[in-house]
Amino acid sequence: MRQQYFMPTRVIMGEDCVKSNPEIFREIGNKVLIVTGASSAKKNGSLDDVLNVLSSNGQTWTIFDRVTPNPSIACVREGAEFAKKEGVDSVIAIGGGSPMDAAKAINLLACQDISDDNLFSGQYGPEIMPMIFIPTTAGTGSEVTPYSILTNDRARTKTSLGSPILFPKYAFLDARYMLDMPMNITINTAIDALSHSIEGMITRRANPVTNSIAAESIRKISSCFDAMKSGKLSLDQRFELLYGSTLGGMVIANTGTTAVHSMGYSLTYFHNVDHGRANGLLLPAFMSYINKHKPELISTILSIMGFDTVQQFRDTLNDLLGVRESISREQAEKYAEIASRSKNVSNSIVVPSTDDLIGILYEALVL
Repeated sequence: MRQQYFMPTRVIMGEDCVKSNPEIFREIGNKVLIVTGASSAKKNGSLDDVLNVLSSNGQTWTIFDRVTPNPSIACVREGAEFAKKEGVDSVIAIGGGSPMDAAKAINLLACQDISDDNLFSGQYGPEIMPMIFIPTTAGTGSEVTPYSILTNDRARTKTSLGSPILFPKYAFLDARYMLDMPMNITINTAIDALSHSIEGMITRRANPVTNSIAAESIRKISSCFDAMKSGKLSLDQRFELLYGSTLGGMVIANTGTTAVHSMGYSLTYFHNVDHGRANGLLLPAFMSYINKHKPELISTILSIMGFDTVQQFRDTLNDLLGVRESISREQAEKYAEIASRSKNVSNSIVVPSTDDLIGILYEALVL
């Protein structure tokens, strides 16, 4: 079997790493488009750090801060038009998964003429601006992936666009930006990252390199379970979650994800359930399904976290997530049908049928 690993982003980690590396920011361009959300980057100090570096370098910038959660195609097209109007030559994304995913699509659409019909084709030219990503949540790992996930109203779900040109050139990891993050966001994003690494190990594209990275990610994130339950995380533990999230991004950059993501997108699209939380609600039921066919693999994953059974893992996630959402049987059937059309489903090491997907949704969410 032919196997490969590719992740070209240079990752710089540690306290004050943004302020300590002005020469890297100077390298990417003269006029920077900063893509972020409406407020979080301003509150946690990350935006100020970036602006101070750019100012000291003599670089200019403009800010697109109208990225909404689960950004839509319309949102990124607005950002692309803004980028072209401002004449920028580089992009810095600051925030969680939504600003980072949006920044990639904005960059692509600002540099290339792509219709909505071809947006998710993966068939793009080489034109792209250099990017620096600064994650302020520990969840998506988008800072080290070639993917942008957008809300796709035509398909009534979220859809991924991907290409090697969408890898950021640099990523800066500073857990200080997460010190005041609310615990519910901390938990949801951590579970998202955990899901990436677990799913990466149960894909058809998993290999020894990605499995070793995934195992380290799972260890780092699961070591913080008790701290997240208590609601008290130290700066060191915040970094463990951030590091684990970036490792998870490195995994899925090569393996992709599974049916968990495909099913979870419907919970986000139709019920506004946070993406990481949606994954957490579904992950144990999907692992139970895989366990029927690949028990040794699931046992290996559970043992990394210190669990013997899927039920023990489920109990831990229930403690972290609290009261679970529920859906009707009719909704489960609808969401299974939507998920069945996703390429993520066929990427699973055991490919579930539509009936299997209904059964997983029943187990996880039909009360």
